[in-house]
Amino acid sequence: MTRTVYVNGEYLPEDQAKVSIFDRAFLMADGVYEVTSVLGGRLIDFDGHVARLQRSLDALEIRNPLTREAWLEIHRQLVTENAIEDGLVYLQVTRGAPGDRDFAFPPEDTPPTVVLFTQNKPGLADNPAAKTGIKVISVEDQRWARRDIKTVQLLYPSMAKMMAKKAGCDDAWLVEDGAVTEGTSNNAYIIKGGKIITRQLSSDILHGITRAAVLRFAREAQMEVEERAFTIAEAQTADEAFVTSASAFVMPVIEVDGVALGKGTPGPVVARLREIYLEEMRKAAI
Repeated sequence: MTRTVYVNGEYLPEDQAKVSIFDRAFLMADGVYEVTSVLGGRLIDFDGHVARLQRSLDALEIRNPLTREAWLEIHRQLVTENAIEDGLVYLQVTRGAPGDRDFAFPPEDTPPTVVLFTQNKPGLADNPAAKTGIKVISVEDQRWARRDIKTVQLLYPSMAKMMAKKAGCDDAWLVEDGAVTEGTSNNAYIIKGGKIITRQLSSDILHGITRAAVLRFAREAQMEVEERAFTIAEAQTADEAFVTSASAFVMPVIEVDGVALGKGTPGPVVARLREIYLEEMRKAAI
């Protein structure tokens, strides 16, 4: 079945969707994106993603072309038309297509480019990796300094992901000045002595929507949370570790740079966090 996608106000079959070769995202990576999960046909943490979208757009001085209600309507329409029970909705907003290439920003009245599409992921919440855990390697963090803006500049994270795959692992943790920043497409955590440790918010990491929810639920469950940097060496002596993202939810990490954590299997704290997160987010889905 051909997907229905959304491009600049139109719902189109995916094979009819077109964006200008002069679009700033294509030429300059000048755009931002969000990914919202769908479980049971409903959107997970939609308002968190819309709020972060606005933050990213503001940071790059790109005009938000739609209201919260309009964004919601498009998401729901695409979920319905593509019969998404479990999956993802990807949205991207760019500075637009001014008609020619130039390093300078185009005129302010240049319309932003808006693209959305769905990805069908049956059983998204039942990923087998959540039962077995994933293995990560460490890679030097060579990204630009504003990682808190969710831009489409994803070349280095993609390269780091492939470094992990070539090493026989699932993902990479990025390291800067001796400390872990985050994963290639997720926030990173360790658990030591029952304490959840994750890097504090700053321009060094993406302000994860799933991160915010998981830490809130952890504190509500009387779990201790410490927001600070940690090293690979510290991670290798942790009892448990995990990552969070909109599509992986809470995913256990069982090995870091070849060193097994704990018993080398997913631990009870991560399992409980994943259970709480999915339960609470299903309740709040819209």
